[in-house]
Amino acid sequence: MKLRIMPIFITVIVSATLLFGGWFTYRQLTLYSPLTKIVQNYPGVNNSHISINPKEVMLKLDLAPSADLGGLVQLLNKQGTDIWGKRTLQLEVTDHSNTELDKVWENAMFSVSQAMATQKYTEIPQTVENIMQANKDIQVKAEMDERNVYVSLSNGKGSKFLILPRHSQVTGGSA
Repeated sequence: MKLRIMPIFITVIVSATLLFGGWFTYRQLTLYSPLTKIVQNYPGVNNSHISINPKEVMLKLDLAPSADLGGLVQLLNKQGTDIWGKRTLQLEVTDHSNTELDKVWENAMFSVSQAMATQKYTEIPQTVENIMQANKDIQVKAEMDERNVYVSLSNGKGSKFLILPRHSQVTGGSA
């Protein structure tokens, strides 16, 4: 029996195209598209990039100074877990900080770190209130969920969004 190369080659190409095209379409319609819709429709999100691998969903965000990072994470955890399943959500927020916000955060970081290290999270709102009283032109917001504390600082010219893990020894990193 003589094998004909051309029909075998065409069959392999068509099968591979259907298999990988179907897989790509499935991922696009069931993962990327719904997550993109949730994130892009949230107020204050300027731009986002989503990458998904078998273990995690990586979300890179560019947020407006008025964005509510804690609210966005809460919405993603509420609506997104059905989409990404058992994958973990990792966030990376583009930093639009300036020297004024960096200096304010440096002054507040010790109090926030101490509150987190001693697990006295109720002290964080008082620290936020102290920052706002000492710096009238800076808006500060702190929110918390079961995994992180979200701190947002804004002065109209720039913004700084921090994601501080609740169960970590290292505190003070910027996201």
